[in-house]
Amino acid sequence: MIPIKDKIGIAKMREACAIAATVLDQLKPLVRPGVTTQDLEEAGRDWIARLGARSACFGYQHGSRRYPAHTCISVNEEVVHGIPSLRRVLREGDIVSLDIVVWHDGYVGDNATTLPVGPISPALEKLLRVSREALDLGIRQAQVGNRIGDISHAIQTHCESHGFSVVRDMVGHGVGTAMHEPPEIANFGRRGTGEKIKPGMTLAIEPMVNLGGFKTKTLADGWTHVTSDGQPSAHFEHTVLTAESGPEILTIPRPQ
Repeated sequence: MIPIKDKIGIAKMREACAIAATVLDQLKPLVRPGVTTQDLEEAGRDWIARLGARSACFGYQHGSRRYPAHTCISVNEEVVHGIPSLRRVLREGDIVSLDIVVWHDGYVGDNATTLPVGPISPALEKLLRVSREALDLGIRQAQVGNRIGDISHAIQTHCESHGFSVVRDMVGHGVGTAMHEPPEIANFGRRGTGEKIKPGMTLAIEPMVNLGGFKTKTLADGWTHVTSDGQPSAHFEHTVLTAESGPEILTIPRPQ
């Protein structure tokens, strides 16, 4: 069953999501050639603490493994869950995904973006633009009375119409008192399928879009998902509230 948030839950989701979005917003200007992904990790860790939250990623358990960082930072062919490292230096022409998930007062805020590192190729510029457009189109379908498959279909058709592929091994999801709640929100699917959207759902909609094929694999660290063909991937994400008045993006940064 998909959790429905009451007024108190929605208020707490707003706060958690504002914190997650603010942390992400603070990291964006730090992305430049010569910076390591560990530099971004440490800045993200410090901002999460400064805003009175804690990372939902740090220590997250999957099987016997616990995620070792406070942020997920994925470069080029890394789709999601890249582990920050002093050895990973950003270079001009790279793209980097920043994924920030926080706990605050019992609720989770989740968002991500992919940024260019200096000037990038026209192909990568198009990948980022189309992926962001796909997120916007998916959000528009998060209307009360629609179905989850309407979100999935909008994302898939937009990306594939531009010659890109959508990742199928990982999906968006509900979010609230846990990082992952029902429903799963695939980035591919048919209109009119899946659970009906009701007021009070909070959904993490997150297109993961590849320049090449859709297949992925997991590295030996047990976390980092990369494209099987080594082609770059983009990732954009917002947490969205389904309201009678229409979908509302909760992951909006606070003015600082």
